[in-house]
Amino acid sequence: MPPLAERVLTLSSTFHEFCRAVESGRPATGADVRFTFADCLLDLDTRRLFRGDQEVHLSPKAFELLKVLVQNRPRVLTKTELTERVWQGVVVSDASLAKAVSKVRQAIGQEDDARIVRTVHGCGYAFAAAVDCENQADQPGDSADETVCWLSCGPREFPLAVGEHIVGRESDAGIVLDSPKVSRRHAKLIVNREGAMLIDLGSKNGSFVRGVRVSEPVTLEPGDDIRIGPFALVFRFSAGACSTDTELR
Repeated sequence: MPPLAERVLTLSSTFHEFCRAVESGRPATGADVRFTFADCLLDLDTRRLFRGDQEVHLSPKAFELLKVLVQNRPRVLTKTELTERVWQGVVVSDASLAKAVSKVRQAIGQEDDARIVRTVHGCGYAFAAAVDCENQADQPGDSADETVCWLSCGPREFPLAVGEHIVGRESDAGIVLDSPKVSRRHAKLIVNREGAMLIDLGSKNGSFVRGVRVSEPVTLEPGDDIRIGPFALVFRFSAGACSTDTELR
């Protein structure tokens, strides 16, 4: 086995190369889909929101909520439908949804309930503003949110696109694992088209890959077992389209 210093140097180089690959984005074949409304620009390809000439930060769940509303405009989406599509089967309260809507409205500069994101009392929400859509390359399977890998947790699946995904018990985490044994921001997954890397974010109870507690960034292999709090997850990777059946081991 190589000396410890040599192993640390090799791991550090691999990690930085992995991060640079993520930051470089997808190949040029990807579709650029942009929506403009009011004084805002929503770029799904880069997952960025601009208001005027300033970029506005949105949490992953708030961004996903805005995306779903815009893509389904002007249809009214029920609260149940929104929570299922944004939180991917995790049970959340109406208060959590209302909080996410409030964050979206604040980000886009909306000061009432009707001008852009409309409240439909007793039902849900709808996107009411006029929208211009720019799609430079309408290629199926090349969207910004193309799934390249998954985490399976029992019957639940978490599709992962290129980028960073926070795992934790907070409702706006990319992957919500609701348990007091899971930290609010427990771990981070960095995904590119070659695979994924898991980083523990200083969680109290730790993250485990292949039965070993994670103390430094770990490159995930297809079929790897991951344990976070009481949750057992399995990492799946595919360069092709999302499968409909996932075999858990």
